[in-house]
Amino acid sequence: IIASIPALIIAAAGHEYAHAKAADLLGDPTPRMMGRLTMNPFVHLDLVGSLALIIGGFGWAKPVIVNPTNFKDPRTDDMIVSIAGPMANILMAFIAYVIMRSLDVVGLLENESLYLVLLLIVVYNINFAILNMMPIPPLDGSHILMNFLPLKWQVHIARFSIVSLLILIAILNSPIATRIFMPLQKSILGGFESIVNLVL
Repeated sequence: IIASIPALIIAAAGHEYAHAKAADLLGDPTPRMMGRLTMNPFVHLDLVGSLALIIGGFGWAKPVIVNPTNFKDPRTDDMIVSIAGPMANILMAFIAYVIMRSLDVVGLLENESLYLVLLLIVVYNINFAILNMMPIPPLDGSHILMNFLPLKWQVHIARFSIVSLLILIAILNSPIATRIFMPLQKSILGGFESIVNLVL
């Protein structure tokens, strides 16, 4: 649990900061006005979501509020903001993986605690990215999907957000989660390994 705390802080803070920064760059000052344009983890962390992540490996942070009407192209820009969080997690996971492999090459990864912390940073960030790209409200993947649907459908889906959340919880506690997450985790880690092996 102690080793997972740095991973939780980095994954959650980086994910939400990426959303806020993308929205700010695209013309929406809402995240900046709400104080979310920061890497300070205490601004982004949600107590229940943090505990769920530490205990179960899946959790959430406080969502960044965005006003799409401030965007020049609301649909496209909203999708960019939505995907910014998961992409930031993949980038942070890759950086942690590179550090881990580099320390291993030079013989500085013999400390088991250091290895565990770096490994959890990689795993948590990958889990954050995969989980948030699921097309289930209120996850980022649902924002991307909704932008392709007619307004009437978007309204209907929004009305059943509570049901969607229950469906998500059911999926995460079923064998389906393992069948989805494990192959994706292995694919992403395989991609990291292929890239790093070209250099190391």
